[in-house]
Parts: sequence; C-alpha cells; structure tokens
Amino acid sequence: MKPIATPKYSGAISQPGRRKAALRDDGGTPGGNAPLALPYLSGYAPALQQQVRDWLEAGKAGKWLLDRHPEAHNRRTDKSLYDYVDALRNEHLRNAGLLHKVAYDSKIHVVRNALGLHTRRAIAHGGRLNARHEIHVASMFKHAPEAFLHMICVHELAHLRELDHDKAFYQLCTYMEPQYHQLEFEVRLYLSYLDTGGAPLWGAGAEGRA
Repeated sequence: MKPIATPKYSGAISQPGRRKAALRDDGGTPGGNAPLALPYLSGYAPALQQQVRDWLEAGKAGKWLLDRHPEAHNRRTDKSLYDYVDALRNEHLRNAGLLHKVAYDSKIHVVRNALGLHTRRAIAHGGRLNARHEIHVASMFKHAPEAFLHMICVHELAHLRELDHDKAFYQLCTYMEPQYHQLEFEVRLYLSYLDTGGAPLWGAGAEGRA
C-alpha cells in the first residue's frame, strides 16, 4: 500500500461497537447486506476505503500491520510515558509550556471519543495565571508499536501551540513526525481491524499474526 495523505479533519474518532463479522457490499439493494462500515476511515477517499474493505475481508490487514511494525514499545507506565513525551517537547517545543501530567487513560476512548486528550487549565500563582498542561493517551497505546505511540503523542503535543485541527496544526505534526499522516492512517486501519473482530496484534492477548 502506498503512503497515505491524511484528510484534514478532526483527530476525534467515532465509537462503534465491536462486530464479529464484516458485512459485504451487494450494491446496497433492498434487503441485502450493506457495505462494511469504516467509521475510522470515513474521511479518506472511497477507493482507499474499498481497498481496506478488501484487505479486511481477505484477512490481510493484520499481517500487513505486523510486517510494518513487528514489535510493541516498552513504555508501559505513566512515568515512562511522561519521560517520553517530555523529551519530545524538549526537542521540538521547548518554549511551548511545561507538562504537568502525562498518563495512560482507559476511559478517553469510550467517554471522550478520542485516542488522546490535551487539557489546559489556568492556575493562579503569585498573582499570575500559569497554564497547566496535561496529556492523556488511550490505554490501547500501552501495547502498540512505538511509531503509533509517537504519532498520538505528537498530535497531543501540537495542541500546546495550536488549538485547532487546521493547516498550522498539521504542519506542526509533520515537523515533529514527518510520517505523521501515514502513521495516522495505519492507526485508523488497526482500529478498523479490531472493530471487525480482529484479535490484538501486540501486547497481552495478542496473536502475533493476522
């Protein structure tokens, strides 16, 4: 599959239920099956969506992802995650503000409809208002390739400087991670693979194969 250009839309994701089997497209005729829904990839070109449907139905998506990312990272604790993200901030956004908290969060995927979350609060200190930045990363990234973790951390770090998902935001993301758009597509492909009943590919309970 060729490198993908991510469409310019919000980083939020939709929240469908896990399905055990994919529905095949019969042209949408009354009484027939609907095309396999791909809510995580709805902003991409129809031709690419159809290629993903074909891969999912043929069982090729998991193998392709494992071939590209054979191993998961080992940053499983909140402290190691904080150190990782703060190192990225020091490298790329040294003057964008300090991080007060970075943690894995098991609720944001379900409750917040997102894979990561940046929050900013004004704290009064000595007659001045200081910004308090926190980054939460969905717990699914505890057991994921480092490239996936890097992509979502870059996304949330970019919000230290750019609040909206606009051109300047994505330019900052690609400055910190040149393969940002490709990696976002691969994360969304993995979510689609899980959504159609695929077993986790990395970490506890992973099959280690498609």
